[in-house]
Amino acid sequence: MIDFELTAEEQAMIDSAHKESLEVIRPLARYYDEHEHESPKDLIARNWQQQAEGGGSGILGLGVGASLRILENCWGDAGLMLVAPGSGLGGAAILTSGTQEQQAKFLKRFGEGEPKWGAMAMTEPGAGSDTAAIQTMAVLDNETNEWVLNGEKIFITGGQRAMDESDGLVVVWATVDKTAGRAGMKPFVVEAGTPGAHIDKVENKLGIRASDTATLILDNCRIPYENILGSPEVRKVDPSQTAGFRRAMATFDATRPIIAAMALGVGRAALDFVKDVFEKEGIPIRYGLPRHELTAMERDIMDMEASYKAALMLMLRAVWMMSQFQPNSLEASMAKAKAGIVVSRITQKAVEMMGPLGYSRKNLLEKWMRDGKINDIFEGTGQINMLIVARRILDYTREQLK
Repeated sequence: MIDFELTAEEQAMIDSAHKESLEVIRPLARYYDEHEHESPKDLIARNWQQQAEGGGSGILGLGVGASLRILENCWGDAGLMLVAPGSGLGGAAILTSGTQEQQAKFLKRFGEGEPKWGAMAMTEPGAGSDTAAIQTMAVLDNETNEWVLNGEKIFITGGQRAMDESDGLVVVWATVDKTAGRAGMKPFVVEAGTPGAHIDKVENKLGIRASDTATLILDNCRIPYENILGSPEVRKVDPSQTAGFRRAMATFDATRPIIAAMALGVGRAALDFVKDVFEKEGIPIRYGLPRHELTAMERDIMDMEASYKAALMLMLRAVWMMSQFQPNSLEASMAKAKAGIVVSRITQKAVEMMGPLGYSRKNLLEKWMRDGKINDIFEGTGQINMLIVARRILDYTREQLK
C-alpha cells in the first residue's frame, strides 16, 4: 500500500526547510538572480555546515520526506537550491550505476572537508534527447590501463563548481563504440583537477541564474580504469536492454521526481503569492460554490490548485516507489512531465492575474516564471517524457512510436 505519511523527524526537517527558505533564502533570491555568476559563499558555507552536523553525505534523498524538503527549498529559490554543495546528479548516477566500492570511494568526499559538488554530463552540441547520438569517446589505453576521453559536454548543471573546486567530480556519459549506438554508452567519473578536462564557458540564462550551467571540454583526458561505472562490455542487442542504457535510464528514474519536486516548489511559491495578495486586498476565494457562481479569478485559482495537487500526487508516488526499490520509470516520467507543464502554467497565469505587479521586478513573481520553465526542459524535455509515458502505457517500442 502506498503510504505518504511522514515521520515526526521528516516533518520537522520540512518545517525547518520552509523556515530557512523564508528567512534566509528568499532575501537573497533577487540579488543572485541579478548577479548571475557571483557565488553565495555564506549560504554555501551554511549549507555545508548543516550537512556536516546532520551526518549527511550530500547525496540527494529519494524518499517522500526528502522530496518535500527539496520542494520547500525551491519555494525559497530554485537557483540557490541548486547551488547547495553535494554530490548532485553525479551522485545519483554513481548510486544507480556504481559498485558498492565505487560508491564508497566517490561519495565519501561529500561528507567531509571543504564544500564540493558533483554533476552529470550527458548533453552534447549534437546530442540532446537522442542519447544514441553521443559523440564523446572513451578509448582504453592498454599500456597505461587508463581511459582516454575526448569530446564536448554542454549544459551541465553545477559543472563549473564541480570541476573548479577541490575534490569535486562530474559523471560523463561517453561511448566506447560509436557503431553500437546506445549499447556503447558508459558512465565515467572525471574528478576535478584531472588533466585534459576543463570548463570552456558558463551560460547566461533565463532562470535559475544563481546556479552555474557549464560546458566541459575533454581533450585527451586520462582517468583510471576503475573510474568507469559498470562493465565496459558492449552487447549489441536491443538498445533498451543494454546495461549502459539501463543505467542511464535508472539515473533519470531517480532524478526526474526530484525535478518534479523542484518545479512544484516554484509553482507553489507563485500560487501562495497570488493568494496572499488577494487576502491582503480583502478578496475571498469562495470554495464550495458551484463553478458557474464563481468569478473568473476564483476559477483560475482553483484550477491552479487542482493542477498543483495532481502533480504533487504523481511526484510523491514516483519517489515513494523509488524509496521502496520498485521500478518507477513510467511514474518518474509522468511526474516530471506533469510538473513541468503545471509550473509553467501556474507561474504564467499568476503573472497575468497580477498584471503590472506580476511583471515588475519589485516582486519575485516574474522571476519564478523564468525559473519554472527549466523544469520542462532539463532531465528530459516534456515531449520526451510524454513519449516515454506513451510507450510504456501502449507497450510500444522506440521504433514504433517516435
